[in-house]
Amino acid sequence: MTSPSRRFRIAVPDLISNSYFPAIAATELGKFRDQGLDADVQLIFPVSKAYEALRAGEVDCVAGSAHSALAAFPEWRGVKLLCAQGQGMYWFLVMRSDINPARGDVSVVRGRKIGAAPWVDLGLKQLLVAAGLDEARDDITIAPVPNTGSPSVNFGLTAAKALEERLIDGFWANGMGTEVAVRSGAGTVVLDIRRGDGPKECFNYTMASLAVTDEFLQKHPDDARRAVTAMKETHAALKKDVSLAAQVGRKVFPEREAALIAGLIERDLPFYTTDITPDFVAAMNEFARRRGILKGDPDYSQVVASVV
Repeated sequence: MTSPSRRFRIAVPDLISNSYFPAIAATELGKFRDQGLDADVQLIFPVSKAYEALRAGEVDCVAGSAHSALAAFPEWRGVKLLCAQGQGMYWFLVMRSDINPARGDVSVVRGRKIGAAPWVDLGLKQLLVAAGLDEARDDITIAPVPNTGSPSVNFGLTAAKALEERLIDGFWANGMGTEVAVRSGAGTVVLDIRRGDGPKECFNYTMASLAVTDEFLQKHPDDARRAVTAMKETHAALKKDVSLAAQVGRKVFPEREAALIAGLIERDLPFYTTDITPDFVAAMNEFARRRGILKGDPDYSQVVASVV
């Protein structure tokens, strides 16, 4: 075991969630520490602000949505994806149960108000285009969920509460908010992109990743390699014993969410690899160009760090 060598500050845009749980688990289970990294996790919402903190040097790493790096690093200049936390776009479309939505029927959003966080909303917007819908023509409103203006907010849980209170007709958010909404009876899952719902191309719009700056890679290449190793070991540990997720949950989450997390992580395990493939990068960049957040066509080496 390597003794801690330096602090490794990680920003996550949603804490009480399965979305970025591998990074949280790597911290709480001591996997970063075993690699010589004294890691701590802080909540910075929305994800664009997390990447702005990375650019400013206030954190060393963002454990968030990969495409959102473009919020603070135009054209991928100055930032690299280090590894995946999990494969695939990991958000769910959940609609009010009293609307009687059908699984897979994205047309249910016509004339409805859907809550989505900044930059997260881009995945839903492009999904609608791919499904043949038009926000203006079909009277679809996609906007932040009420009461999510605070810098410290857990978006999915706030979205679930807003759905129950009928402040919104649906939301596009993480698996924890989805689980809470479904269990309360307020929400019904319409789309689960990771598991095959929606247009096929949507799977590779984004993923949960770790990202660091080019400066970090230049100054601390060994730490970058160690961070990837820590993530691999975290994936392996959770696959071997998913009850570790509950152990982490009891340390980090409120009681209700701590009781749910192991089940959510068990469902996510098939997507737990650290790989970032050229096919993924090409698809993500095409998505980014369609949404107007990328102009050029950066190659794989400009987007993904080489830590071999």
